[in-house]
Amino acid sequence: METLNYRYDNGTRTLSMAPQLVGVVGSGNLEVLIESAPLDGACTIEVKTAAAGFGAIWAAVMHDFHQRWMLADARISINDMGATPAVVSLRLDQAVQTMLGGAR
Repeated sequence: METLNYRYDNGTRTLSMAPQLVGVVGSGNLEVLIESAPLDGACTIEVKTAAAGFGAIWAAVMHDFHQRWMLADARISINDMGATPAVVSLRLDQAVQTMLGGAR
């Protein structure tokens, strides 16, 4: 297992619902837990992945996600079993949309 951590400061969108869990850890999939947290306007993301050595790809996907949503005071935990970047983006968007009640 490899653990990757990301922090994005100066987000503009806050989440106010209870924590949400989307996806299922399994072969080729992942789960995303998203929750509000007092992080001085930052969004933190922790990735635990079975597919070691893909840090540059994870960084690109996380940067794209942050640019899309600009979350503030949000903590995201990802447990991955080898999901493709497209599935990672899908699950992250699904988690945020769940927290926002479907709005973008």
